[in-house]
Amino acid sequence: MRRALAATLLVLSLAACGDNGTPAHDEVHKEGTPIADASDRTPSPPGAKVFLIEPKNGATVKNPITVKFGVEDMHVVAAGTNEPNSGHHHLLIDTSLEDYDAPIPADAQHVHFGKAQTEATIELAPGKHTLQDVFADKNHIPHDPPVQSDVISITVE
Repeated sequence: MRRALAATLLVLSLAACGDNGTPAHDEVHKEGTPIADASDRTPSPPGAKVFLIEPKNGATVKNPITVKFGVEDMHVVAAGTNEPNSGHHHLLIDTSLEDYDAPIPADAQHVHFGKAQTEATIELAPGKHTLQDVFADKNHIPHDPPVQSDVISITVE
């Protein structure tokens, strides 16, 4: 009986020493997006880059606005596609990415193009805005290292 109790206490004490700071992979955010940690990030190949072809930095534009995405040394695929050196575009509007280890949020400031789109039409309120393209993997998690465009500024009339 003492040996069984000692063995149980040993197992419990070893389990308590585990890393409780990383959530289990089956946990999800409220939106149903899996929680990720840095070990979940997909590597990007050296030299990979994305950029905004249109609009140009400093442009004055009218609604509707055509946004064209460019990519080099990676393949554009639909979200959920598990292919090396691939991903899809996310347009950040008037914001920056807070957490590169988590899926990119889906809202008015983080627009997903998970059907492998390379061009889109958007509408923005008149005034100055910033845009940035962030390429992410099958789970909407930015690559490691991140593949993202420079932030550009536009003015909407």
